Amino acid sequence: QVQLVESGGGLVHPGGSLRLSCAASGFVFSRYGMSWYRQAPGKERELVASTHVDRGSENYADAVKGRFTISRDNARNTAYLQMDKLKPEDTGVYYCKRWLSDYWGPGTQVTVSS
Repeated sequence: QVQLVESGGGLVHPGGSLRLSCAASGFVFSRYGMSWYRQAPGKERELVASTHVDRGSENYADAVKGRFTISRDNARNTAYLQMDKLKPEDTGVYYCKRWLSDYWGPGTQVTVSS
């Protein structure tokens, strides 16, 4: 069965960096786009970044453009989200999702605070 497991979250100061990982199993990873979402306390879940196999492109929410980078390693069946110049408003639970599907990971908490 499809499984997605996020890791790499934690507490970081404003301006710091984190790299999230999403380990995938149960499907042919290289054939699917992948995405990262986040949900801040009291807010709806929002799309942060996505990577698309057919177009070979990445897309980002305006709020993270220039600071976050989505990538993937098909040999390791893993997607990544490199987050730099973090801000307090980046705080939330970050989820990995297979693109155009309803497969989600359990999430990993990111807290940006001084």
